[in-house]
Amino acid sequence: MIAVDTSSLIAYLSGSTGHDVEAVDVALEHARLVLPPVVVAELFTDPALTGPVSDLLQAIPRLEVLSGYWERAGKLRAHVASKGRKARLADSLIAQSCLDHDVGLVTRDADFQGFRRWAGLRLL
Repeated sequence: MIAVDTSSLIAYLSGSTGHDVEAVDVALEHARLVLPPVVVAELFTDPALTGPVSDLLQAIPRLEVLSGYWERAGKLRAHVASKGRKARLADSLIAQSCLDHDVGLVTRDADFQGFRRWAGLRLL
């Protein structure tokens, strides 16, 4: 299983190219793609979301929020920020979901590098 960040899923849905888009395509084809809960919320905030895209998003399995998630996410954010790296709240929540489930993350957002370096997040 692999998780996808909002940036890469939007790129995929808009027909962009890149290694992340290819990874999303392959994972979807093999039913190996999962969505962190925050990514679901970010995508459904788009008022222009169409029925077919909504249907696709609803068909992709989600990572469950595990007990203690919010505390771990807060500590993760504090740890990465203490190293001088950008640690936005949504990125911290996405990273913690992936760490909790031991899944790699497909993203084109460079801000996740701090979570890779300081917390062991696997970026694909």
